[in-house]
Amino acid sequence: MSLTTVTGPAATVVTAPAYATARSARSLRRTTVVAGLVAAGAVTGVAAAVHAAGVSFSVDGEMIPLAGFAQMTFLGAVIGGVLLAVFNRRSGAARRRFLETVVALAALSCVPSVVWPDDVASKVALVALHVLAAAIIVPALVRHAHD
Repeated sequence: MSLTTVTGPAATVVTAPAYATARSARSLRRTTVVAGLVAAGAVTGVAAAVHAAGVSFSVDGEMIPLAGFAQMTFLGAVIGGVLLAVFNRRSGAARRRFLETVVALAALSCVPSVVWPDDVASKVALVALHVLAAAIIVPALVRHAHD
């Protein structure tokens, strides 16, 4: 598959070679993995510090394991990378659609963080950790949006 660009009054057509699309996909995959690892490390580190400061992160009397923070953050990055890849292939406004979708999904992902934890401090900390993860992952991925 190649990308086609039409420019100027004479409608000059420039076709990007297929390797440019493959290179772009590899770059998005690499960015997704790196952003996911960075966000997972940051979120887990902050969660550990917040827990050490006294926030329980308990749901129905059981603490959320620290490894769970890293796993779910990395999973969120992968989901974001897949969504952006799909939008890049199928949408003329990939950046806008991606941002609209990830804002909605990030807000929805905060619902369990508000509903399930046993105390207010855990609820606030979990929502803040969602925002931290999004603040790291979304800007990294959106740079790869095609529009």
